[in-house]
Amino acid sequence: MLWQILVAFLFRLSGGLATAMAVTSSDLVTPGFFRVHLWVALGLNSFAAVLAYLLPELPQRGLVGGLAVAGAIASYVGAVMWLYEVKRPGRLLLIVVAVLNVFGGAYLAMAGSETSGDWLAAVDTLTAAMLLGFTFTAMLLGHWYLNTPSMKLQPLQRLVLLMVCATLIRGLVAVGSTPPLAGMLDAGRSTMLAFVALRWLAGLIGILGLAGMTWQTLKIPNTQSATGILYVAVIFAFLGELSSQLLLIEAPNAV
Repeated sequence: MLWQILVAFLFRLSGGLATAMAVTSSDLVTPGFFRVHLWVALGLNSFAAVLAYLLPELPQRGLVGGLAVAGAIASYVGAVMWLYEVKRPGRLLLIVVAVLNVFGGAYLAMAGSETSGDWLAAVDTLTAAMLLGFTFTAMLLGHWYLNTPSMKLQPLQRLVLLMVCATLIRGLVAVGSTPPLAGMLDAGRSTMLAFVALRWLAGLIGILGLAGMTWQTLKIPNTQSATGILYVAVIFAFLGELSSQLLLIEAPNAV
């Protein structure tokens, strides 16, 4: 189950990364950004494919592995497109990577669901991918400004706004699915309570606070400090989303 969570997390992260890059302006951001970070998607998909091959207990591991391999191939071809600055096919391949990865993550989430609410597992995957993707990509783009300081700030500011929107939507999903705290306290389930605390304090509230700090820092403007804040936001997003997935072991409806 834990390895299944890791594969699903890799799909969500890669799918969100590809989605965030697909909505980022290639007129205001240099093509190298898309090329280099499609290599990141290539690595994430390759890791997922290796895990699918090594884990016989993974549900439909042939399908999962095939999606990961297809995502890795699309990432590589997309990186080649951006190398030669062929923008339209490059953006199309970003969308292909996003669809393959989000579908793979949603399939694993639905396969691990013990309730009839499979639609909730799919919504969980999509909202998690958006939160992870926009936060992770914002940090990567902030770092890219250190290499290309002449770029305009609008693409980074847009990603920060999308990060806030994704976090708020993710919070709405979590409100209806987090297990009752009173029940956990009565049962003495301190470990589960700690996961819920991480999920909310780091993965939602913390990210919103850091997004606000990033926005104010970009007004100075200071992209280096903003990138440092976004590094922390990425850590918070990872902690929050992994805690959310670990909650599925104890409470299938807790996302």
